[in-house]
Amino acid sequence: MSAPAITVVGSINLDLVGRGERLPTPGETVLGAMFAQHPGGKGANQALAARRLGADVSMVGCIGDDANAEAALALLRADEVDLTHCRVSTTAPTGVALIAVSEAGENQILVAPGANAELSLSDLPEDIDGALIAQFEVPLKTVAVAAKRTNGLVCLNLAPAMEVEEDLLRRADLLIVNETEAAFYGRDRLLSFNKMVALTLGGDGAVLFDKGSEVASARPPATRVVDTTGAGDTFVAALTVALLEGADAEKALMFACAAGARAVTIEGAQPSLPSRQSVEEILRGKAV
Repeated sequence: MSAPAITVVGSINLDLVGRGERLPTPGETVLGAMFAQHPGGKGANQALAARRLGADVSMVGCIGDDANAEAALALLRADEVDLTHCRVSTTAPTGVALIAVSEAGENQILVAPGANAELSLSDLPEDIDGALIAQFEVPLKTVAVAAKRTNGLVCLNLAPAMEVEEDLLRRADLLIVNETEAAFYGRDRLLSFNKMVALTLGGDGAVLFDKGSEVASARPPATRVVDTTGAGDTFVAALTVALLEGADAEKALMFACAAGARAVTIEGAQPSLPSRQSVEEILRGKAV
């Protein structure tokens, strides 16, 4: 079987991570955190995850002309994601995410989009062969045109939640939301499009609907939670890859839940993105 071809249109960031005993409440300062930086951005995370899970991946994004750019692209380059359509902005810096992570693995994230906000129609290929994965950390107009130019499966991760034109939602073949996003858009509304809709439930797994009816549910294998950053992006990539490879709904959803479970066992977004082998080991019942 040839590797599925996926184009990802989305954000590229550098994640600045503070890891402490607990997350601060509003107005509170929590001392004693450890600092690290990692490549990130929902688009880049999903592109790298899909690549590590076996897809041929092209990334469409925008970075700044600054020192953060190479750090943000480092792991994409290392895993041979095609960066032909990544543009360098001369007017905006590389996007940055400020992430606080507790010992329990929960996080709070504040994003300064920088060059991601400049991703434009001229940055897109005229035709997108194969599948598309996109999110909403770049301009929605660019995402909408990318969806129209795609001749294969269109997967939209409706994150972060925001008002979206109906035409874009109708163009998608697969919509992926977490519980917060499902509440924002309305679960019944999403199901009314008669497309595939995946609802993630954190540690409780996920549910997959098709044409308005539930077709599969899965719970993640038990793992030790270190950092949940990037787990949702891993799920998005894994579900898309599995469906493109022809897996049925149940197997595709289990594969995606296992990939997300593997991702929470390692600190950082992109450093935690699992290989195909590590996900298959979890599915075979090997401990992590």
